[in-house]
Amino acid sequence: MNLRASVVALAALVAAPAFAEGDPASGEAVFGRVCVQCHHVVNDAGDVLAGRANVRTGPNLYGVVGRVAGSVEGFRYGPSIVQAGEAGLVWSEETLVQYIPAATDFLKEYTGNARARGNMANQRVTPEEAADLVAYLTSLAPATN
Repeated sequence: MNLRASVVALAALVAAPAFAEGDPASGEAVFGRVCVQCHHVVNDAGDVLAGRANVRTGPNLYGVVGRVAGSVEGFRYGPSIVQAGEAGLVWSEETLVQYIPAATDFLKEYTGNARARGNMANQRVTPEEAADLVAYLTSLAPATN
C-alpha cells in the first residue's frame, strides 16, 4: 500500500457522513442525475424500481448492500472489482460511500494493487451525495427477516 492510497482512503473515511444521515429522497435525485445512465434497480420479480429495464452498462443495484463485489450473475465486470470480491469485499453502506466517489482509488487501496482500475465512468458525487444514494438504494432493497 502506498502513502497516496492510504491518504485517499483516510480522507474518504473522514469526509463520509454517518450513514443514518443519508437522505433517500436526495439519493433518488443523485441516482436520476448520475447513475441512471448505466444502472437500474430491478427486483427479483422483474419490476423496475429505478432507472430503465434495458440498461446494461452497469450491474443491477437491487440488493447491493450485502452483496459480494463483482458478483452479479451474467454481468461482465472489470478485473479489479472481481479481484476485490474474491479478496472478500462485501458491499456495505460504508464501503459503498467510499467507493462511489473514487472507485479506482478505493480499489487500489482495497486490493493493494497500484494498477487496479474501476470501470465506473460517472463518479461526480460528493461523499455526502454518496451517503444519500446508498440510503436510497437501501430503501429499495429486499426486506430481510
